[in-house]
Amino acid sequence: MKKVILAIVCGLIGFFFNAQLSYAQNYPNRPIKMIVPFPAGGTTDVVARLIAQRMSESMGQPVIVDNRAGAGGSIGADLVAKSTPDGYTILMHNITFPLSSVAQSLAGISPFNPDTAFEGVSIAVYVPFIFTANPKVPVKDLKELATLLSLNRSLQYNYGSTGPGSAVHVLGEAFKRAAKVDMEHIPFKGAAPLKQELLSGRIHIGGDQLSTSINEVKAGTLKAIATTASKRIPALPDVPTVTELGYPMLELEGWNGIFVPAKTPKEIIDRLNKEIVAAVKNTELAARLNDIGAEPVGSTPAEQTAIYKKQMDQFRGIIKEMKMN
Repeated sequence: MKKVILAIVCGLIGFFFNAQLSYAQNYPNRPIKMIVPFPAGGTTDVVARLIAQRMSESMGQPVIVDNRAGAGGSIGADLVAKSTPDGYTILMHNITFPLSSVAQSLAGISPFNPDTAFEGVSIAVYVPFIFTANPKVPVKDLKELATLLSLNRSLQYNYGSTGPGSAVHVLGEAFKRAAKVDMEHIPFKGAAPLKQELLSGRIHIGGDQLSTSINEVKAGTLKAIATTASKRIPALPDVPTVTELGYPMLELEGWNGIFVPAKTPKEIIDRLNKEIVAAVKNTELAARLNDIGAEPVGSTPAEQTAIYKKQMDQFRGIIKEMKMN
C-alpha cells in the first residue's frame, strides 16, 4: 500500500513539474502588461516604455505599459500583487516601492504584505535621486536650506512628493526631523505634476530620480541641492551628496526594476530576467538610457529582491518613528 501511495505522489509531482515546464516553454503566447504605478512622463514611465518596446521585439508578443497612478505607487503595485502569477502582469517600480510599502504597512493601510507579495525579476537601471528647488529659493544646497529655515521660522516653505509614503515624502520628513525645521508636505500623483508645480514656483522643494529633472537643472529652471547617492553624480559634479552635507541617514541609492507576484514560476521569472538583461544591454537602448541619466544594470532576480528588502529595513525604523500615514 505504501508503495502504491508513493508511486501516486511521485506521479503527481512529475505531472505538475512537466505541466509547469511546458507552460514556461510556451511563454509568452499573449500580450504582457507592464504596470507603471505613476503617470506618464516620469522616469519610471520613460524607462518602462524603452524596455517594453525592446521586449516586445524579442519576445514576439506586445509588452504594453499601463499607467496606474496613485497612493505613492501602491495602487499599481496592489493590482500586480493580486494578479495571477503567470508572468502576464508585471510591475516596473522604483525606490519609492520599499519606502511606500513600509509606510503604508506600518500605518495599517497597505493593501498587500510588502514582505511576501512580490518576487524581484531584475534591477533594470540605477538612477540617482536628487533634491530639487525652485531657482527663487535662496539656497545652494540642503544644508543652506536647513540654516535658512532655522533662522527664519516665519518662512512658510513646502515640499512636494510623488505621493504619501513615496521616497520624496520619507526623505522630506527625515530631513525635517534631522534639521529640526518645518515644511508643509504637498503630495502629487507622480513626478511629472510635481515638477510642473516646482517650475511654477508654487512648490519650493521637491525631488525625484535624476532623469526626471536633469534637463531643467542644466537649463537653470530648477536647482539641484543634493543627491542621496553614495557619491557625486558625474552628470552634476557640483551637487553634493546628503552625507557630505551632514545627513547620512538620507543616503539612498536610486533604481528602477521589475517585479512579479509571489508564486510566479521560477522558469517565468528567469525568462523575464533574460529578456530584461538583454534589453538594457542592447547597445542602442543602453545609449538612450544613459542619455536620460539612467545606468543600465540588468541584475539577477535575487539582487532585485535584496535591494528592495534592504531599503525596507533601512527606513523601517525611521518611518515607524515618524508615524507616517
